[in-house]
Amino acid sequence: MLDYQHARHRMVEAHIARRGVRDARVLSALRQVPREAFVAEGFEEFAYEDSPLPIGSGQTISQPFIVARMAEAAEIEPSDRVLEIGTGSGYSAAILAELADEVFTIERHGELAEQAGERLHSCGYGKVTVKVGDGTKGWPEKAPFDAIVVAAGGPSVPVSLQEQLELGGRLVIPVGDKGGKQRLLRITRVAGNKFEEEDLGGVMFVPLIGEEGWIDHDVKPLMRQIRISVPQLIAEEAEDLPPIDDPDFGAIFDRFGGKRVVLLGEASHGTSEFYRARAAITKRLIEEHGFTIVAVEADWPDAAYLNRHVRGKPHPAGLSPPFQRFPQWMWRNTDVAAFIDWLRGYNSARADPDSMIGFYGLDLYNMSGSIAAVLSYLDKVDPHAASVARERYGCLTPWQNEPATYGRAALRSGYKDCEDSVVKQCRELLERSLSKEDGDLLDAQQSARLIASAEKYYRVMYYGGAETWNLRDRHMFETLQQLLNVGGPDSKAVVWAHNSHIGDARHTDMGAVRDEVNIGQLCRERYGDAALIGFGTHSGTVACASDWDGEMEIKKINPSQPESVESMCHQSGRGSFLLDFHRSDVAAEALRMPLLERFIGVIYRPETERLSHYMGAALSQQFDAYVWFEHTSPVTPHDSGDAGIGQVPDTYPFGT
Repeated sequence: MLDYQHARHRMVEAHIARRGVRDARVLSALRQVPREAFVAEGFEEFAYEDSPLPIGSGQTISQPFIVARMAEAAEIEPSDRVLEIGTGSGYSAAILAELADEVFTIERHGELAEQAGERLHSCGYGKVTVKVGDGTKGWPEKAPFDAIVVAAGGPSVPVSLQEQLELGGRLVIPVGDKGGKQRLLRITRVAGNKFEEEDLGGVMFVPLIGEEGWIDHDVKPLMRQIRISVPQLIAEEAEDLPPIDDPDFGAIFDRFGGKRVVLLGEASHGTSEFYRARAAITKRLIEEHGFTIVAVEADWPDAAYLNRHVRGKPHPAGLSPPFQRFPQWMWRNTDVAAFIDWLRGYNSARADPDSMIGFYGLDLYNMSGSIAAVLSYLDKVDPHAASVARERYGCLTPWQNEPATYGRAALRSGYKDCEDSVVKQCRELLERSLSKEDGDLLDAQQSARLIASAEKYYRVMYYGGAETWNLRDRHMFETLQQLLNVGGPDSKAVVWAHNSHIGDARHTDMGAVRDEVNIGQLCRERYGDAALIGFGTHSGTVACASDWDGEMEIKKINPSQPESVESMCHQSGRGSFLLDFHRSDVAAEALRMPLLERFIGVIYRPETERLSHYMGAALSQQFDAYVWFEHTSPVTPHDSGDAGIGQVPDTYPFGT
């Protein structure tokens, strides 16, 4: 069960105070009002993310920062009478009621007004009066007002609202054209017929409909223009990409060749185009720009097996082939095999072993193996607890917010009782694996670090949460630092990992809402010349599973959600492209606003996709560049032809 009070306080600190709202009374009001009571049923889990949420009748509840910003601009005193235009869910009215003596609010949708009234009453806000009507005309019978707050954008300031201001009263309203961009204005009545106007900055609101606002039949064209403006900008600013197999594909990424670290993402762990594109880019960076390290989101011991292979070194006796555990297809696929084959050939032509390219795993803690050990143990001693564990591990992603899944994964006492035994088993598993390494100094150093903190990690991972994510990503970053330090000042690294690890977490719900960090953020903070490159797609098919430790399936990817990053790219009409935010200020500005962004891991649940695979992100802040493939296909598990999935030959990727 989500601790709403804690989430509310964290929201105020992360989204409101940190972004410049200073009014102590406004911050206190946001800490008091239970936003979860004002969202549609099923969306309570998202109540304290700084984003609008659907409330019915095609309307949304405003994001908390905007509510706070407008309340602060209205400069409301405890004795004030306040008018709000656009009741919506009733959340803003509740905030205003915490600040003022009386609040009157107008909503043009009767159903929303009724629901808002019920919510406000049930939460104890009896001094709020709700009315159905044309908000542009105000509420003359209740005038004058000390403050008027308008939660919709009009073509101009309604005269009726100005006339209903008390002397010294403040009207806060978005005003703009049909392009969807508005300016937030504060109008102060300084004399009977004299008003002062202040511009508080750019905003984007739904249209203000009414006699002194937009006419109803203008709304659909207006909203359509707002929606298509970003796709049009993408179409104009994006650079077409040639086929991945074309040598010119990699050459387009020469612009990143001077970076110390280039991080290449993926929107899913099972999409062939993402792997092949990263391989093509990496080859170019190695051949033309002197990159020396390939570091991937994989377990250190498994990647060490491939590192010995690409360097032509023998494997220690008794060492198991790599990537035998779930999800095997993530690295045990034909696209990775082809890249490993190329890397071995490239290294074989280099006489100096120190000049060879290394292939390393950043995931020090062997998460897949650890989870497998947990499930194996619980299957034997407590099958119900094993079922709970599978649900919980299916949620070990920073974008997973499906309330039903969390409910099914509630812990019981038997789960806690297994903790010590499971942690011991995980530690022994790790020690056995690392004891088979060949004594290489770097392996020994990493193994020592791993053993020293393994128990802490396993205990944290056993219960999940932000601490699990942060511990894991910090260690992946520390591993990358170690690789660069060992490689010397001229070493340069390419990182392959999921978009959720690559994109700067500070500009997504991960960081802003959940206090999570990731390797992309840490690289930006440590290496000013790092390049963060995200990848995305609209439709196609993907290799994935329905639950942790489940069978690999090929699933159809749902078309992207409206108003998402992916939908904007799809509407641009471009098949595949690169959007470089450092070369296009226009695109960077257009995609600076938070939009939904899709994240598919090894688990994909299309039936709950909106809740389980989308989160808010500001794309041009999250990444330095974005690679788009309109339609994508799944990776092919590496096998011997006749062998089925799970029967991959032990000589993968090559004979030993």
